Amino acid sequence: MRRTALLASVSALVVGMIAWPAARHADAAPATFVHPGVTVSAAQLDFARGKVDSGAQPWKGAFDQMMASKYADLNRTPKPRATVECGSYSNPDYGCTDERQDAIAAYTDALAWYITRDDRYARKSIQLMDAWSAVLKEHTNSNAPLQTGWAGSSWPKAAEIIKYTYPGGWANSGRFATMLRDVYLPEVINGSHSNGNWELSMMEAAVGISVFLEDRTSYDKAMAKFRTRTAAYVYLSSDGDLPKTVPSQNLDTKAKIVTYWQGQSTFVTGLTQETCRDLTHTGYGISAISHIAETSRIQGQDLYGTDVGERLRQALGFQSKYQLGAAVPSWLCGGSLNLGLGPVTEVGYNALHNRLGIAMTNTQTLTQQQRPAGSNNLFVAWETLTHGDNPA
Repeated sequence: MRRTALLASVSALVVGMIAWPAARHADAAPATFVHPGVTVSAAQLDFARGKVDSGAQPWKGAFDQMMASKYADLNRTPKPRATVECGSYSNPDYGCTDERQDAIAAYTDALAWYITRDDRYARKSIQLMDAWSAVLKEHTNSNAPLQTGWAGSSWPKAAEIIKYTYPGGWANSGRFATMLRDVYLPEVINGSHSNGNWELSMMEAAVGISVFLEDRTSYDKAMAKFRTRTAAYVYLSSDGDLPKTVPSQNLDTKAKIVTYWQGQSTFVTGLTQETCRDLTHTGYGISAISHIAETSRIQGQDLYGTDVGERLRQALGFQSKYQLGAAVPSWLCGGSLNLGLGPVTEVGYNALHNRLGIAMTNTQTLTQQQRPAGSNNLFVAWETLTHGDNPA
């Protein structure tokens, strides 16, 4: 009996050793976080810096575009407030635009610092982050979750670059971390049952904030929600007759699913939950998927080889085809699409086409047409500079 028990113990140990890497691979946070590590890595920044310094295109043109933008203005005055109130479509807009754009400016200045090594830009980025962390207490009204997701996606990207690459110091970095932990994270971490781009943007913020805070618990929770939402946002034929759903939304009949998918009842690979709404909001969702996948890759778990990558590839290709002017068939959104995908293709295209070697003809054409990709003034900025044909 003792021998049997010993064999059972050894067997259990072996099974555990086999199972543990699989469990780690399933979404768990890294044992040690990589910094800077939100959407863009040090190696990617170094690549971009080298290309700009040598005057190579499209990076030099993308850098010049960024530096000529309002976001790189060293005379920018931050406009923080204690309560940011955002209604539907930012009406009312009490600090909504100011917050989002100050966050993009902080990230822009951080990029400018890294590439030029001009201390003025690092100090400007710090000034913007410090101004908000000294004042902000809450987000209110109906768009609070989305607003927090958008601004909360840009702040950590700026903070990661400054904290981990600027040698001049950042005295109030702890206060900024407290703002992210107390004001932003609680607003985004539990997700949303609204249109899918909401929860995807909120999870982008949650993942980025978790990296900066080195919060493994929040990282794991956000990544799990992200995986579920991505599967429910982009349809693949392998999903079956109907798209996957987020269980807590109780979309338990075809009629409910069709309504949630903007009235679309024919499901084809690459269609998203918001394609028939418009490509602009669809682009928000696609962008957030690519940003989270990129952060995850930097942190040591490459999701591009999973269904996340396949859904991203198909969503990019499907939307790019129509953004480029392909005729819309009658079965798709009643034969009419509202275009405007936005500057959201660089990260996914670089990862899937350049790194993995996947042919993406429509996405490639659109990406190259749109270069240099600028900002959508919400949470996307300068991705030709940071990710355009970037092998790092």
